[in-house]
Amino acid sequence: MIKDIILVGIGSGIGGVCRYLISLTMGHAGNGFPWGTFTANVAGCLLIGLLWGVTSRFQNLSPAFSLLLMVGFCGGFTTFSTFSKEGLAMLQANNYILFTLYALGSVILGIVAVGLGYIATK
Repeated sequence: MIKDIILVGIGSGIGGVCRYLISLTMGHAGNGFPWGTFTANVAGCLLIGLLWGVTSRFQNLSPAFSLLLMVGFCGGFTTFSTFSKEGLAMLQANNYILFTLYALGSVILGIVAVGLGYIATK
């Protein structure tokens, strides 16, 4: 149990740092769209789809692999809590069109990316 917690902690720490670096690099476009968070969410969804496909195809992989990468790294890398905070900020600023584009784009492209990642490993 302690080993599993350590693996998840290491993975999520690295994932969180990577997400932060993407946010620093991409930031917000001039129109206030949070490109860093959007990119991390979609990329994280693609990555978890790929990892899910690999682990289901190669069932002899260690459960530690899933804990470190899917639960840890992807959990720390994808940022739906930040997504929610930024979405609420857009709503509070009465920017309904930008919020709608951001929310629908994140959810739809995230689901598509998970599916593409999963299919790519089949």
